[in-house]
Amino acid sequence: MHSFPAPALALVEQMSAAAAQDPAHAIAFQGAPGANSHRAALEFDPGCLPLPCFSFEDALEAVKNGKADAAIIPIENSQHGRVADIHFLLPESGLSIVAEHFMPIHHALIGIGDGPFAAAYSHPQALGQSRHFLRKRGIVPMAYADTAGAAALVAEMGDPSIAAIAPALAAELYGLKLVQDRIEDAADNTTRFVVLAREPQDPATLADQIAMTTFVFEVKNVPAALYKALGGFATNGVNMTKLESYQKGASFAATMFYADIIGAPGDAAVDRALDELAFHCKELRILGSYPQARPRG
Repeated sequence: MHSFPAPALALVEQMSAAAAQDPAHAIAFQGAPGANSHRAALEFDPGCLPLPCFSFEDALEAVKNGKADAAIIPIENSQHGRVADIHFLLPESGLSIVAEHFMPIHHALIGIGDGPFAAAYSHPQALGQSRHFLRKRGIVPMAYADTAGAAALVAEMGDPSIAAIAPALAAELYGLKLVQDRIEDAADNTTRFVVLAREPQDPATLADQIAMTTFVFEVKNVPAALYKALGGFATNGVNMTKLESYQKGASFAATMFYADIIGAPGDAAVDRALDELAFHCKELRILGSYPQARPRG
């Protein structure tokens, strides 16, 4: 908690105390109050008690130790791609994905005054989503743990030459001036969040709706292993909507793959495809099945 800038601490303590009184309704998120993940938690469940956490690891740990019933975590952005480290953190957490949520993302340039600004602090994702705006104005991007935390840092620093890129709400919360709203480079800028809980959702409960299933796997180290492993999805008519690779460890000898498919275990076609995948894999781990929040394709 005490890694947050001082202007955010009072709000963090207030929200943490409320969540501690009713953890069954608490949703943990990464960032200071006013962050996009804070907004996402309230959009996903307007009656929840948002629990701010300094890092993604802290948010996941809050669910594991019972301080929150769930965590809402950004996993990918339409403009800037996947959120760094998430593909490592989700399997390691031992939690299960039980829902997804899509949210339009709007960034604002906020500061002590009107500028000009020499630098702007924000989360690397927000900096990447506003890079053309920053470059055109000669503002140096400075990475920080989260967007709203960057706004609180600017308020704490009191330097009129330093700005933050954050949701407009952060300007209101931390007594800053909203210099320019909607500075993101793409008007359709959208982030996909996943909701994680201690227990997985039973795929049988998804039988009457379109479901998504997320999993990670490592294929055997033989020629054409990935081609063979994925063949079962094609022959069984299962739509794979995402496939991304990432290195496992520092040896560069083991590659993990992260995948989303439409469907859930219990469906005969999905079961056949996953069985064929498992045959060609050294490791296969289902991260969760959940209702589809937005049509793919």
